[in-house]
Amino acid sequence: MKAVLFEEFRQPPAVQNVADPAPSPDGVVIKVEATGLCRSDWHGWMGHDADIRLPHVPGHELAGTIRAVGSRVTRWREGDRVTVPFVGGCGHCAECNSGNHQVCERQFQPGFTAWGSFAEYVAIDFADTNLVRLPETLDFTTAASLGCRFVTSFRAIVDQARVLPGEWVAVHGCGGVGLSAIMIASAMGANVVAIDIADDKLDFARQIGAVATVNASGNRDVVEAVRDITKGGAHVSIDALGHPATCFNSIANLRRRGRHAQVGLMLGDHSHPKIPMDRVIAWELAILGSHGMQAFRYGAMMDMIATGKLSPQKLVGKKLSLDEAPAALMAMDTFDGIGIGVVTRF
Repeated sequence: MKAVLFEEFRQPPAVQNVADPAPSPDGVVIKVEATGLCRSDWHGWMGHDADIRLPHVPGHELAGTIRAVGSRVTRWREGDRVTVPFVGGCGHCAECNSGNHQVCERQFQPGFTAWGSFAEYVAIDFADTNLVRLPETLDFTTAASLGCRFVTSFRAIVDQARVLPGEWVAVHGCGGVGLSAIMIASAMGANVVAIDIADDKLDFARQIGAVATVNASGNRDVVEAVRDITKGGAHVSIDALGHPATCFNSIANLRRRGRHAQVGLMLGDHSHPKIPMDRVIAWELAILGSHGMQAFRYGAMMDMIATGKLSPQKLVGKKLSLDEAPAALMAMDTFDGIGIGVVTRF
């Protein structure tokens, strides 16, 4: 099969011919019909993820059709249309037994702990626990765009921060994660303030539900701007970028007893950011993480898509070929363009 492969960190990946994968007894092989481009893949290529072993095929936001099924798989058949969370659970550990597959003690991540979906085929383990059936009405491109950013934002807004109608939600960063969070928070009835340094992204944020925007370029005091708009601070704030500055601002712009959700990855030199802990204590702020979403929780999100409350297809940006993926992967740190890039041609 054709796949995007890199043999050294920070060295250009290339499309190569590699062996087709085979399913494990508990797994399946999926023919990839679409796969998203994510900054997490860039982090992996940079060497920020200790789980990656070289040579490596990246890619973790995928949708496709099952082509081979392991001997112990009971719920899935060849030809089924599926997607999968970017964090998969083993189905047997204490966290999985409590329903928290997204923090499984033995979790696997396609594109990180195993070869990923920048390829014609990808093997996925623990299929009965992790696969999500796609409705016929949902196209593969939109389904792939859900894989990491949208579902992580859904969990952050709905399950972790528990956003309520009428609350003020600040979203720092209007890339794929941030735009997803804006759409989802708006659908939950919240008032969203979008923060970014690019006017085109802020304009698009308004189109999908933001009621106010803040351009953070230059020396503008983002925290005070958010506090002015929200008349005292956000009830919930999301760092959708993953940078020490946006993390700090997201916590600092909260009102008393506000909730901060960290969705943007903090890896490498950014893994230990400065935060206003004095404010966290004095104002009883909550600091929450959001790391993927369990397969069984997709149903609620899919229902909101089916009824039109959520329109993730609006967040799909460029559609690329597999041959274009290496250059696009290396450029993920530039934050160029609006929305989520998806590889749709293999």
